[in-house]
Formats: sequence, structure tokens, C-alpha cells
Amino acid sequence: MPFDRGTFSFTMFSLREKLPENAGDILGTRKACKLDEVTGEPSFGWVTGQHLLDTEIDDATARFGGAYYLTLRKAVRKIPSSLLNALCRKAEDARMKETGKNFIGSKEKREIKDSTIERNIMKMPPALSGIPVVIVPHNGNLYLGVSSQTQIDLFIEHFYQAFKIEPLQLTPASILADEFNVTPSAFPPLSPARQDSTFSEESLGRDYLLYLWYLSETGQTVNTADYGEFEVMLEAPLCLTGDGDDPGAGEATIKKGDSPVRGAEVKAALSVGKKLRKAKLTFTRLNQIWSGTFDADNFSFSSFALPEGEAQDRGEIFAERVEFLDIFREALTAGFRQYANAMLNGKDSATVEALKNWINTRDAI
Repeated sequence: MPFDRGTFSFTMFSLREKLPENAGDILGTRKACKLDEVTGEPSFGWVTGQHLLDTEIDDATARFGGAYYLTLRKAVRKIPSSLLNALCRKAEDARMKETGKNFIGSKEKREIKDSTIERNIMKMPPALSGIPVVIVPHNGNLYLGVSSQTQIDLFIEHFYQAFKIEPLQLTPASILADEFNVTPSAFPPLSPARQDSTFSEESLGRDYLLYLWYLSETGQTVNTADYGEFEVMLEAPLCLTGDGDDPGAGEATIKKGDSPVRGAEVKAALSVGKKLRKAKLTFTRLNQIWSGTFDADNFSFSSFALPEGEAQDRGEIFAERVEFLDIFREALTAGFRQYANAMLNGKDSATVEALKNWINTRDAI
């Protein structure tokens, strides 16, 4: 499963209220059904984070390495389309022989299809999928192992049904509201190539990613109160896109070349007002490396790798990985604080002017 080994995707959330002390027991009352109870209608229920068949949930099994580690499981039986088509065609041929007709009407075809599904659906093995989640009780951090908005909404719906608590996604807008008491629409846009940039929710994340790019190429760092300095590096593939009705709208994806980050294609895209939407982002501290593809619009990561740990026991390894996630979350948030402080100091602040100058003067290779 994700989070306990290898690379993974994730989106970050916060809980504004504490989970009940018996959170695991509560989810145990909403555990996933037995496999022989799965039908052609999707069913949802909770399993532990260990695997999709571990339905024995209580407050002990729901915790792993000091955190809650769970999965919202979806189970459904489905007849593969090629098999369903063949079964329907066979039934249609039998019906035509029986009636002596050489065709089947559309209404009769639908009836044959419905009866074919009804007769065969329970012969199909259940298809299982899951949305993994890690919840850190002492700080309310929640990490969801997906980035799709549809899956996020599904998770929030079932989580709220269980606890009457709605997780809040960590985004630039939420940081501005919580720490600066500033609404996103009141935050000044970063417009190094154009002076008439208009506000959009997506532009907040894109501007922040542009700021991280600036730090990486100018040798500056992200500074945190608890964990020291982090160096930043951006690598290809890069996805640049225009904002709203920008004349430079349309995406440009740059993957190849000797140095794609400093290539002429990137310089040309930036010069017409495109902004960086997605890139491989790496944070380093001493010999520790956090790295993955950052989607600035969703504030989510994919193919994310954590630093190599020192723990040996399985539970301790998981706890160490969760701690690494918390450290990275703080570094990413601290970077945005740095950026927001610079922008809120005024449109003509030294940092903003340096950013504009960096965009306009950086050499292409």
C-alpha cells in the first residue's frame, strides 16, 4: 500500500477538530463488506492500511506506527465489456433462432443485456480499489493518497459521515486565510511578464512554484523555524500554461534537451506570460532528499520519494516516514510564507523586483 514503502501520490489536509478517542472503533462499524456480499453496485467501506482485505478494524488495528493508517475501499463486480458483448450476442442469436426472426429490436436488446448481467454478475470476481489515508493525531495532519478531485470528494463524504468532521485541504488559499488573514482575491498577483494578470485560484499555486524556481536558480533557500534551511531544485518535465484569457494560453510541456529547465522553449513560454503549473520538485536538507512531481494547481504530489530512514522495525519505519512527511509539509508551507511575506510587502518590494528581473534576464541554453 502507499505511504509505507516506495513512492506515492498524496494531497495534504488538516483536521480542525480532534478525532474521537475511539476513532478506530467508529470506523469498525463502517467496515467494508465481505467479498461474497459485493454486487454490481459499488459498495464503500473502511479497511486498515495494511491491505484491502483487512476488514478487522478497531482502535488498535487502525493505528500503525503511532498514526491512523486506513483505506476507504470500493468494491464492485463488473462484467468485462468484451465478455458482456459476447454473452449478449450469444443470447440474441438464441432468441432469433427461437422466434424465427432475423433481427432484434432495441428494446429487446436492452432486456437481453439486463438479464445477461443479472445472470452472470455474481460469477465475476470483485474488483477492489482504495483511497489510503494517514492521520497524525497529535497535530491533525492528514495525508490522502490521491490527487483526483473526484476521489477527494468521495473520501471527504465518507469521512464526514463517520466523524462529522470535514478535512480542510492545504492550499495557498488556506495558508493565506489562516496565517495572513488575507483573501486570495486580495493577494497581489506575480506578473513578471505582464502587468495585467487577473486573479484565479490556480494562479496562487503557479506563482508560488515560480518563486520556488527562482530560489533554486539563485541559490536561495526555504527557511523553517524547527528544521533549518532547505535547498530547492526544479527539474523536467515542466508544464507551463497561460492564465485565463492570457494570449499565451495553452500548455507547453518540456521534457527533452541537455538542460530543459534553462532551454529556449522555457524562456519563450515565460516571455508570453505562461506560468509553471507542474514540475519535478526536490527539497534537500543535509543528506535528506524529498522529491516528486508537484502539481501547483492541486497542491498535490505524485511519484513522491521520502528520505532514506534509519529505522528497522516495520512500525518504526512507517512512523519515520510519517515524520518525514510532516517535515516536508512544514518546509513547503514555510516556503509559501516566505513568498507571501515578500508579496505583501508591496508590489515594488525588492524580492518581487528581483523575481521580475530574474525572469526577464535569465539566459537560455
